[in-house]
Amino acid sequence: MKIYTRSGDKGQTSLLGGKRVSKSDLRIEAYGNVDELNAYIGLLRDHKENATRAGYLTEIQNQLFTIGSHLAVEPGKSFDYIPEIKESFIDSLEKTIDYMNENLPEMKNFVLPGGHLLVSWCHVARCVCRRAERSVITLSEKQKIDEIIIRYLNRLSDYLFVLSRKIANDLNVKEVPWKPRD
Repeated sequence: MKIYTRSGDKGQTSLLGGKRVSKSDLRIEAYGNVDELNAYIGLLRDHKENATRAGYLTEIQNQLFTIGSHLAVEPGKSFDYIPEIKESFIDSLEKTIDYMNENLPEMKNFVLPGGHLLVSWCHVARCVCRRAERSVITLSEKQKIDEIIIRYLNRLSDYLFVLSRKIANDLNVKEVPWKPRD
């Protein structure tokens, strides 16, 4: 199988279902942002400091691939082979957030991203997650999108923020509070 088809050389691509759309279409933007987020989750997973979280991060990547598949489907079409996006995905994120947050110091300020390369990568992934969420919301204002996708991305960005704090805490990295300047 050739990886290139030349069918997108003029700026169009196909949705699942066959409809051709511009590569700048809101739907392509949305699932492209989810795909980028998936790549950043892979980057987080590959750090040795996340060895104990690698399985969970792989599960998140699988869930993001499922979300991307749903976003890639032509409106009005459905495919039995695309897995369901389950409420349990969100429940799992919430439980993991609560577990990680139990032993973290109370937040009294916003914190500046950074302090360790892995902490910074968590914040980059969080920002990409927020962009993916915004693009799915923009798409949902024009076309019907299952709202569980938006809820999942919202919770995933919360997870990534708490993960950054957990990693900083585990590595004894000092969080730098934001200090507004006059």
